[in-house]
Amino acid sequence: MDDHDAEENGISNNLPPEANGTGALETPQPPGADAAEKDFKKEPLCTVMEISVSESERRYNGSMNLTEYYTAYLIETRVTEPTFGGALSRQGALWRRYSEFETLAGYLGEAYPYVVTPPLPEKRASHVWQKLATDPFDSEFIDRRRVGLESFLLRVASHPILSWDSIFLRFIQDERDWKEIVTGTGYLEKVERQLKSLNATIRVKKGDSRFDELLTYGRELETHLSSVLRSRARLTDATYAVRRQHASYGRVLSQWSAVETQMGDGLQRAGHYMDAHAASIDTFVEEEEVYIDQLKEYMYYAAALQAVCHKYTMRQYQLERLDDTLSQLSQRRENALQGKPSLMWRLLGSVDTDEVREMKVADIDQQVTDTEQQIRQHTEQLSEFVEKALEDVQRFHSRKVKDLRETIVNYMKLQIRICKKGLQTWRHFRDCVDSLEGQPPPVPPPQEIGSP
Repeated sequence: MDDHDAEENGISNNLPPEANGTGALETPQPPGADAAEKDFKKEPLCTVMEISVSESERRYNGSMNLTEYYTAYLIETRVTEPTFGGALSRQGALWRRYSEFETLAGYLGEAYPYVVTPPLPEKRASHVWQKLATDPFDSEFIDRRRVGLESFLLRVASHPILSWDSIFLRFIQDERDWKEIVTGTGYLEKVERQLKSLNATIRVKKGDSRFDELLTYGRELETHLSSVLRSRARLTDATYAVRRQHASYGRVLSQWSAVETQMGDGLQRAGHYMDAHAASIDTFVEEEEVYIDQLKEYMYYAAALQAVCHKYTMRQYQLERLDDTLSQLSQRRENALQGKPSLMWRLLGSVDTDEVREMKVADIDQQVTDTEQQIRQHTEQLSEFVEKALEDVQRFHSRKVKDLRETIVNYMKLQIRICKKGLQTWRHFRDCVDSLEGQPPPVPPPQEIGSP
């Protein structure tokens, strides 16, 4: 790919070292950046800045009777390193829509194709159990999405390459003309071409087996996590239904206590414990959703891993097409030397003149030179892509093991707490039963029968 093609595809030939030659898009730098900031860029952004998505707000836009509601999220940033002297604001706060987060995620995925980019939280609830709200404007769903968006920003800020991208820095601190700037990078056109190519069935002749294995692993990871989430949804439905049925115990025992004199207090206390047992499941399930969202995050991470493999396949496919083109040019050159390619040779068996033959051979030689140059460029870019992709995949696997282990351990501890809470309730219920007096209720004295 020559310089002109690189510019048309939105690829910069003057990129920072971490992105050069791998398809990163050229982006404008924030004004006022100085040398002090470069020293800190050796570490992720999270080492010098705190980022949070602290609030959500329902808004609307529209005209006349047509109103479109959406949710905006407040991003707050604060530089924590006193010696940091870069262009970032010491403190910042701005509102962003979910669609703007989608734009940022799409840009990062296209600008850094070798990176397993952090996924966004789901736009609509999936793998839900029966009682969980699915309305995108439900307060609980909005709050879970807010937490997920904060996790997305923190993931990006902790990545050694993504965190210092100028578009990302503008996203979290500079609201002015952000959409125009990110659109100006040309990433949308590249995404559209990428989607068209991914929809096509592409088979390469000399693919890297490591990416084939990664693609298979990504699909299996997504499948297994999806199965876990579906099983969990069914189990939660059943558990919730059983626990809520204990409220019937509470109601019946309370009603029964009203007709008892000596057992009344014990039965009433037992009914209260059953009511509390039934109500406690709501708090536990709400906490459980936090860990389930973390599993969903890695299900979407699996899709991002597959996307990296598809991008490798596209680059390998383009290189093989150039090799095929070079082979065809070599055959055309050989035919041109013999004067065979012309229509006259095909119809009458005559050959080209020496002058025509020389012109055609010179033209083919130029095409061969250009194609060989493109092959060298593609080979270098593909080698760099493979190196950086495998490095980032290793980083992903290390983080995945740590995060999933923590999630599973926390989920396990929650289930133990649920069981202990249930055991405690039934022990209290046993104490209530033990407190019941076994003496029969007093019998009223017999009335004397009067004489007739």
